[in-house]
Parts: sequence; C-alpha cells; structure tokens
Amino acid sequence: MLDAIYLTNIPAFLLILVRVTSFFVTLPLFSYRTVPTRHKIAFSFFLAVMMYFTVPTPSLPIDSEYFLLLLKEMGVGIAVGLLAYIILAAIQIAGGFIDFQMGFAIANVIDPQTGAQSPLIGQYLYMMTLLFILAVDGHHLMIDGVFYSYEWIAVDQFLPLRDERWIVFVIQSFNQMFVIAFLMAVPIVGCLFLVDIALGIIARTVPQLNVFVVGLPLKIFAALSVLVIAMAFYVMLIRNLFETMLMTMRELMQLFGG
Repeated sequence: MLDAIYLTNIPAFLLILVRVTSFFVTLPLFSYRTVPTRHKIAFSFFLAVMMYFTVPTPSLPIDSEYFLLLLKEMGVGIAVGLLAYIILAAIQIAGGFIDFQMGFAIANVIDPQTGAQSPLIGQYLYMMTLLFILAVDGHHLMIDGVFYSYEWIAVDQFLPLRDERWIVFVIQSFNQMFVIAFLMAVPIVGCLFLVDIALGIIARTVPQLNVFVVGLPLKIFAALSVLVIAMAFYVMLIRNLFETMLMTMRELMQLFGG
C-alpha cells in the first residue's frame, strides 16, 4: 500500500528531478562538458529517486500552480549552482590579473570543462582548485548541499521574490568574488609592479639597454618564481574559497526558504 502511494505521487518526483537536474546544469564539477550528458541525466535520475524516498513529498495535483512550482524548482537549482560557480570563478579572474601583468594576456587557452577561453595562470590555478575539491571530497559536500536544500526550501513552497535580501546577498557575493580574486593576485602582481619600477629606473640610468626586450622574460621569470614560493599561500586561499562557496550556497538557500 505504501509503495503504491509512493509510485502514484509522480508530480512530486518530477519536482525533485527538476531541482536536481537544474543543480547539475550549473554546479561546478558536475556541469562540465567533460562529463557526458547521459551520465548527468542518469546520475540526476537515480539521485532524485533516492531523495524521493527520504524527502517529505506531499500529494500535489497537476494544475497551474504545479507548473509554477516546476519553474521554482528550476530557478532554485540554477541560481544556487550558478552562484557557486561565480564564487569559484575568482580563481580565473585572479589568473587574468596575473597574466595581464606577466604579458600572457594574449595567450589564452581553451578550458575543456566549459569550452571558453581562460588565462594560462588562471587555468593552472583552476585545475589545482578542482584537484583540491576532489581530494577533500568536496563533490560529496556539494551533493549534500543539494539534498539539504529541501530543509530550507520545501517541494511545495514558493520563493519570497518580493524579499530584497536575497538580491542584496547575490550582489555582495559577486563583490566578494572580486575581492578574493584581488587577494589571490596581490602577491604576484605586487612583485611584478616592483619589477616594472626597477626596469623604469634602469631605463633612465642606462638608456642603451632595451628594457622592452629584457623586461618580458624578466617579468615571466619573476612571476613564476613567486608563484612557486606562494603555492602554499594559494592552497590556503583555495581552501577558504571552497568554504566560502559552500557557505554562500547555504545562505542563499536559507534566504530562499524565508
């Protein structure tokens, strides 16, 4: 009898499936092009089946309000996953700052995960970040975030769109992403600024020396040397960035839940 009740509540299962699938459309690691689409769909389906038997699912009729709930579930998954991706994009922005000072701004590479162009140093730091997330089981924590989202946002609950707090929170998170990117780029950009000052002094004192020929390889050597020294510092920043990403996802879901 209980199994029959579970199997007949298909509308609630579709709501769960839409939210889980929407999460995996924008969530880091799971939304990348290197993960086959059929695997994403299959993983979303089986995860939705497991959540269906653990999450409270009221009986819902299929009416106009139900289609609004479908849009709500889609919006929750895309918004939370996109905010997590924006926080993690601070790595590539920091790499863009560093590449601009090094002279690598013209030499972008194709990111195989997203298919977009990304800076060289930014891609290197981004790959280190993904390896760190996998090493500390961060992908499991993201799946936990998908599951525990139902504690704040129920299946049959609408979003408080008239509440301005979540809009302010998204703007503050966007600003925080740039602050994190600036802090990650400060050590190398600051050293390259000192190198530029030294080259300017040399150009004034020794006019016969072509600083444009000497400056580019010198700045590349200085930046790579500082990058090797500051890798421990970057690992600490990556850990703080990952914690910030998880806290941002949780706080946004709390604001959505009212």
